[in-house]
Amino acid sequence: MKFTCDRSVLLKEIAIAQEIISSKNAVSILSNIYIAADHGDLIIKATDMKVNFETKVPVTVLEPGITTVFGGKFLEIINAIPEGELEFEHNESKITIKPARKRVKFQLKSIAAENFPPFPAPDMERLFEIPIKMFKEMIQQTVFAVSDDESRYQMNGIFFIKKEGAFVMVATDGRRLGFIKKEAPQEVKDFSGIIIPPKMLQIIMKRAGDEGLVSVSVTDKMLFARFGSYNLSSMLIDGTFPNYERVIPETQSSVFTVNRLELLDALKRVSLLVEQKSHRIYLGPAPGSLSVYSEESDLGAAKEEIACKYDGPEVAIALNYRYIEEPFRVMDTQEISIYFTDPNKAITVKPAPEKDFFHIVMPMQP
Repeated sequence: MKFTCDRSVLLKEIAIAQEIISSKNAVSILSNIYIAADHGDLIIKATDMKVNFETKVPVTVLEPGITTVFGGKFLEIINAIPEGELEFEHNESKITIKPARKRVKFQLKSIAAENFPPFPAPDMERLFEIPIKMFKEMIQQTVFAVSDDESRYQMNGIFFIKKEGAFVMVATDGRRLGFIKKEAPQEVKDFSGIIIPPKMLQIIMKRAGDEGLVSVSVTDKMLFARFGSYNLSSMLIDGTFPNYERVIPETQSSVFTVNRLELLDALKRVSLLVEQKSHRIYLGPAPGSLSVYSEESDLGAAKEEIACKYDGPEVAIALNYRYIEEPFRVMDTQEISIYFTDPNKAITVKPAPEKDFFHIVMPMQP
């Protein structure tokens, strides 16, 4: 195999492939990136056996061929070479990398491509399309609420379902919940709820643009997504997602509305003196103002007041500031409304005016 290509084009794709790889053992095929040069393209694959990644970039193919190369060092080498054209040549069990403008060359050992695991294929009959901007928004409003507690594995992913003419995505770690609902194309058939590990969805968030469509196929055990030159697939989490509908309050009697960016800035400043183990912060709505404050500690305390629309009695709601800061960051409205009934019960954070998503946060004991 022998080919030449532009360094910057290849670097971007190898960096994505390396994000997929979980094994760092140089002698493991799962640490390697698959590359195949033919017909003016270089096909690139990577996998951790749960998430699969495939793309292709244009190259000048001098000799077609296939091999795999240790992803970590392959990325480091390409990253260290200045911009310009690179030449790659594979002979027997090593690949040689040479930049056109530098008198240097690198050699990496390779592993035969036949040892690389095959990728599953999507069920074309179950393929449907979603506007990529909409799909990314659904991921953005939920992915940060995924639990990292491996003992609660059914919460380690995002719940995704199509029912009653709409797509729904939900994520929760038991202390907060992100929910979004979008109208689905009529031709898309309903499918039962699935739990998607966040790794694949985070790559879509980082790498997909806002234009065009993403093709999606859902099977009993896999999710497939295709956009641009990318093909991604992921094994689903086998389990029953918690009954999130029971967590959503039917009614909440009180609400206050604030400027989202003003509240974010206040949280940033007050959090400097928040106790670092509990991350407890207080929101104290009162008519016309909202107090954002930390409790007294060995280091001191902080308090800031911002304008607020509220006409109820003064209360104090104790919250983990990280759990409210993250939903504020992914919203795009100027104002947000926080609904509550009792300081010790769940609050609901919604954009103002309301949209098709919301976030629920459980308070802490004051």
